[in-house]
Amino acid sequence: MVADRLQYSLSQIAAIVKGRLVQQYDNELFINELLIDSRLIIQPEGTLFFALKTRRNDGHKYIPELIAKGVKAFVVSRLPDEEVPEMPADVAFIVTENPLRALQMLAIAHRKRFYIPVIGITGSNGKTVIKEWLHQLLADDYSIVRSPKSYNSQIGVPLSVWQMHPGHQLAVFEAGISEPGEMDRLQEIIQPTIGIFTNIGPAHSENYINDQQKAGEKLKLFTKVETLIYCSDHAEVQTAIIRAKLQQSIHTFTWSRHQQADLRIQGIEKHGRQTRISAVYQNKVMEAVIPFSDEASIENSIHCWSLMLLLGYHEETIAQRLMHLSPVAMRLELKDGINQCTIINDSYNSDVQSLAIALDFLNQQNQDRRKTLILSDIFQSGVSEPELYSSIARLLEAKGIHHLIGIGPAISRQSHQFAIQKDFFLSTSEFLSSYPISSFRNTTILLKGARYFGFEKISAMLQQKLHETVLEINLNHLIHNLNYYRSLLQPGTKVMLMVKAFGYGSGGYEIAGALQFHQADYLAVAYADEGIELRKAGITMPIMVMSPEELSLDALLLYDLEPEIYSFRVLTLLEEAIARLDQPARVVRVHLKFDTGMHRLGFSPDDVLTLGNRLARHPNIKVVSIFSHLSASDDPKHDEFTRSQIASFNSIHAQLSGILPYKYDRHILNSAGISRFPEAHYEMVRLGIGVYGIPVSKTNPEPLINVISLRSVLSQIRQVPAGESIGYNRSSFTTQDSIIGVVPIGYADGLPRTLSNGRGRLYVKGKEAPIIGDVCMDMCMIDLTGHQAAEGDEVIVFNAEFPVTGLATDAGTIPYEILTRISRRVKRIYFQE
Repeated sequence: MVADRLQYSLSQIAAIVKGRLVQQYDNELFINELLIDSRLIIQPEGTLFFALKTRRNDGHKYIPELIAKGVKAFVVSRLPDEEVPEMPADVAFIVTENPLRALQMLAIAHRKRFYIPVIGITGSNGKTVIKEWLHQLLADDYSIVRSPKSYNSQIGVPLSVWQMHPGHQLAVFEAGISEPGEMDRLQEIIQPTIGIFTNIGPAHSENYINDQQKAGEKLKLFTKVETLIYCSDHAEVQTAIIRAKLQQSIHTFTWSRHQQADLRIQGIEKHGRQTRISAVYQNKVMEAVIPFSDEASIENSIHCWSLMLLLGYHEETIAQRLMHLSPVAMRLELKDGINQCTIINDSYNSDVQSLAIALDFLNQQNQDRRKTLILSDIFQSGVSEPELYSSIARLLEAKGIHHLIGIGPAISRQSHQFAIQKDFFLSTSEFLSSYPISSFRNTTILLKGARYFGFEKISAMLQQKLHETVLEINLNHLIHNLNYYRSLLQPGTKVMLMVKAFGYGSGGYEIAGALQFHQADYLAVAYADEGIELRKAGITMPIMVMSPEELSLDALLLYDLEPEIYSFRVLTLLEEAIARLDQPARVVRVHLKFDTGMHRLGFSPDDVLTLGNRLARHPNIKVVSIFSHLSASDDPKHDEFTRSQIASFNSIHAQLSGILPYKYDRHILNSAGISRFPEAHYEMVRLGIGVYGIPVSKTNPEPLINVISLRSVLSQIRQVPAGESIGYNRSSFTTQDSIIGVVPIGYADGLPRTLSNGRGRLYVKGKEAPIIGDVCMDMCMIDLTGHQAAEGDEVIVFNAEFPVTGLATDAGTIPYEILTRISRRVKRIYFQE
């Protein structure tokens, strides 16, 4: 349970960063959120904006916009007199020579308030994967704070450290540098107690004399750690440690495949997509199996293994958890392409090591398909051009690439190095204008290009042409709504987010990823396959499966999903699945569902004694929560019944808590109940459709913002004389000479057929256009008579101005049904403002 973030007064921060506080009145402002990007503001209250200056931008120019949005505190290098001639009286500034340095100083002071293990990770590759895997491996035992995504820079590291809360028990931060001198500052900010040095590769080599200097610079992160973990097979790392004489002042934990080490790797056996690793630690032989077979994952997993040994984990626990590691979704984008192709888009790193990782990812997707690589020039490799492309040619041969398309003058000059099928172009535009894109068929295509080459143009050409009907999801609004509901809760109350039914139609793992990033506590899905899809997409947070089925229980356990248990039959099936696992130390986390009056799924209150005694004796099952469903929490006329459900739930808890020898969480409130029954917040609440901005209370309007919008276009406009029928079944006739528009959205896309014949309406340029005729499978017709419209104009099905609640009312249903019926063939676009 993580406590509230520490607050700092603005005067405290001014003293910490040695800045001058400028404000017109003495009321103290308190800060708990830091902001560097004006587009990512979530809530203005308590936010401090740092006006950073870069070569391309100046944060000072966004101050007026932020003031208009309600932000009242800024760290600046100059007062914005020109941008804001009439300054509001309640806005305050801390003036300092360097806002970036101020951000770092604040993070340093914040870090010093915590006395917990802090793991610092650096190296050329693997930092983010190791960080995320450590979270997967350790989250059951520690409350962990970690760097979001790849926040490892001079800006990202202080923002990561700022996330530390009093309730955290362990921190994992990554640090990356691109030139000498940068790591000194990051060491001051992170102050790691345990270090992991992953490896040394060619990234950013242009700023260093050689790899030895680069290793020495990265090593500065670990000068004050208690223990440093590294692979002694990496000569540059080992040499740097010896030269720095670090072993005289810190402990080291080494692992090696080739020499004596604390963890001596004896064997690595690959079987399909799994790898069995055997090792010796403290004269004891141990084994672990990981669900990956690429070299990068093997190395990353051994680093994690070493850390768990250092922390004192038992070998059986380590092996069990390593077996269930999930892939980390980072920078590789996998998309459907034209002609049954699969497109992998990777433009994050442009070096040989990241290319090798991407090629391994490619090989894992489609083992037997033809593989094509579209590769740009690689910049700043640190080696000569012939040496660079000779090594790439060997790599492509080793990875089984069938076809190389090289783009750029350097790779074109080295075309003779490649023995596979090959084509070369001097620029992206030359490739697009001369290569027959339609010739790609049944191929997995990896796009690996430096950003300079604009490979997004190639990606756009190769992607499957999508429906003109689009569902837009605003992630900023999603987080705003989440934080609104959080504001209603007591500190420490958890939030479980419902992402079942493809995230209420908005997309499963995309929404889950945003919620994970913003530190939601739990996710809930309906069926195991939904949870497995999230795990495969890199979602690591706890996931409850609300309808576990007999045939899915083995997979559910394999992917570390947590089943809802609502009957003795399901409990028995789970016990049988656990027995099949043959893992005596495995503890499965479950959620007990009780029926308090809805009379759907759930144990009866009369079952509590029998159920509790059975679970108390089971060594492999742990109840992490009990819950129930309210039937009508949104309707005041049923409040008496709702309170009777809550009372019944309290009685169940009172009885069960006296039987189970441990504590568990309770949750009964849904979106409507959160605001209406605060006495029943308990340890957790469940947030569903409310987070998507759909009103849930019939009496108390909530400050929610619409998240989801559905739009299409006018495919065709035609004039139809009076008295003519429109569409199938001749169910509608024009009563006058009419203008009819055709819109490419039908019931196969999720538009209810009950909206036919004038019952429903769409909107063109803000004006209502009734649906005429029957809604067809792939399209519908609207009456544009009196409109000023043209083919290609946007058509709104629903958005913030024309909410989905109105569409649902017209269709005789509820917003839940409208959203969950939106077909997957409708393209989803996710954006942040």
